[in-house]
Amino acid sequence: MIGTTGKRIGAATAVLTLTLGLTACGSSEEGGDSGGETITLGIIPSWTDGLSTAYLWKNILEEDGYTVEIEEINDAAPLYTGLAEGDIDVYPSAWPEVTHKSYMDEYGDDIEDLGAYYDDAKLTMAVPEDSDLKSIEDLVGKSADYDGKIVGIEAGAGLTKAVQEQVIPEYGLDADGWELQTSSTPAMLNALEEAVDAKEDIVVTLWRPFWANNAFPVRDLEDPKGALGEPEGLHELATAGFSEEFPEVAEMMANAKLDDEQYGTLEDQVVNQNPDDPAAGVEAWLADNQDWVDTLKG
Repeated sequence: MIGTTGKRIGAATAVLTLTLGLTACGSSEEGGDSGGETITLGIIPSWTDGLSTAYLWKNILEEDGYTVEIEEINDAAPLYTGLAEGDIDVYPSAWPEVTHKSYMDEYGDDIEDLGAYYDDAKLTMAVPEDSDLKSIEDLVGKSADYDGKIVGIEAGAGLTKAVQEQVIPEYGLDADGWELQTSSTPAMLNALEEAVDAKEDIVVTLWRPFWANNAFPVRDLEDPKGALGEPEGLHELATAGFSEEFPEVAEMMANAKLDDEQYGTLEDQVVNQNPDDPAAGVEAWLADNQDWVDTLKG
């Protein structure tokens, strides 16, 4: 377990530190068929759905002559601010229906929704598969066994907000001494790996789709109160006016649909098979999925 997953976590963390040169949003340069127009994609790199889809679109759009830059932002709030203000052209894997609804309520008038490419994303709380816990309700009375800690991710994540503002109060976990420990996605994954390897109990916040659900022997806790929200779609969101400036790109993004198998193999190639070179992971995936690219152009 330590050998494989440890490498994955370390590699995923290394990807987070990748720095890419940025250019002004929507600028014109000498280039290919598109005239070298630049499109900036904004992502939260620890959310590997955004990492994978950003490099996928970078490959596809650069084949069409665009210059594509990827801007890594570690929290959702500044990403949505940048999108609304036009500093970022597209957030290629947003969670606007539930997880990021508060940001859409705030910035939605300055954002275009280009469509959903995946339809069954959801927030979860998870435990090792050999845990006695089956439901979030089972956490009541058990805080002493876990030092009262639910191990979470970034403080500004929609998942963090959902657990703090909905799950903990609705299940009465605050009265039982439970607290959400915010940190970062890599730190949460390290804590999960250490607990699994030591066969210790742990409760973490996760989401689907996400490669860690397959890399670790974990099980989602049931959520009978629905406090984590309903499954939602993953959308491509663009700054207002994007579809007028880049109509062909907007149409391709609207046509994009990934099923579970397609998404799973894409993220596996980017995060696990080619952790130091996400672009190579995308190239490997596209070699087996050229027919999917053909569907983008109708």
